[in-house]
Amino acid sequence: MDDVLFVASKVFWALMRPNTLALVLSVLGLVLLWRRHRIGRWPLALGLGWYVAVFVLPVAALLTLPLEERFARPATPPAQVTGIVVLGGAVEQDLTQAHGIPALNGAAERMTEAVALALRHPQAKLVFTGGSAAVVPGGPTEADTARRLFADLGLPPERLVFEAESRNTHENAVFTHRLLRPRPGETWLLVTSASHMPRSMGSFRAAGWQVVPWPVNYTTGRDPSLWWNWPFPTRLNQAEAALREWVGLVAYRLLGRTDALFPAP
Repeated sequence: MDDVLFVASKVFWALMRPNTLALVLSVLGLVLLWRRHRIGRWPLALGLGWYVAVFVLPVAALLTLPLEERFARPATPPAQVTGIVVLGGAVEQDLTQAHGIPALNGAAERMTEAVALALRHPQAKLVFTGGSAAVVPGGPTEADTARRLFADLGLPPERLVFEAESRNTHENAVFTHRLLRPRPGETWLLVTSASHMPRSMGSFRAAGWQVVPWPVNYTTGRDPSLWWNWPFPTRLNQAEAALREWVGLVAYRLLGRTDALFPAP
C-alpha cells in the first residue's frame, strides 16, 4: 500500500504543481481564444492570475511564514544530546553521480548545521535518514552522498548512522525510529528546513518519537522587506514549495501519518 501511495503522490504533484498547472492553463486559454472560444478567458485568467499574484503580492512569504514560525529552537539548548537526526532533501543525487563530488541544493543548511551540531556535541550520534525519492529505484541514495560528505568533513565513522531506505517524511520517521530504538529520557534533535518542520514533527510523534525541533533553512521573516527580497522565479518556487507542505499536511493527516492537521509545539 505504501508503494501505491508513494507513486500516487508523485503523479498527483507532477500534474498539480502550481507553477506548471498555471502555465498549462495559460496556454490552454490562449489556444481557446485563438480559436475564438470565449471560455478560454477563464483558464487564461487563472493561469496568469497565479503568476501576477506571486509577482505583485507577498504570496510566497505569507504561505511560508506560518510554516517556518510554527516550531522554534528551544530557548535553552539541551546540555546533553543523545543524537542528531538530519532529514534528507538537501542532496542532489544525479549531480553527485555525474560529477563525483557531493552536490547540495538550497536546503544545504540541513547538512551544514548537522555537522556544526555534531562538533558542538562530540558524544552525540549523527543520523542521516534519506534513500531515494525516485519512482524507479536505482543509483546512489541520499545516504550514500551524506556518508561521503560527512567523511570528507572529518567526522569519525563510528559516530555516524545512515538510514537509506526511506522515500518520504513518513518513512524517515518510521524507519529511523525502528533503526535506533530511542529510549525514554534520551534527547534527539531533529534537523530539517523550517517550513518542513511541522509535517516532520507530526510524523515523528506519530511514530512514537518525541524529538526536539532544530529548524534551519529559513527563507522569509516578519520584516516586509524580506517578502520581495528574492527574484520572481525564486518566489514562484518558494510559493510552490509552501503549497506542497500545506497539501502534504492535509494528506498526512488523512492517512494518519501525523498526529495533527497542523502540529504545534
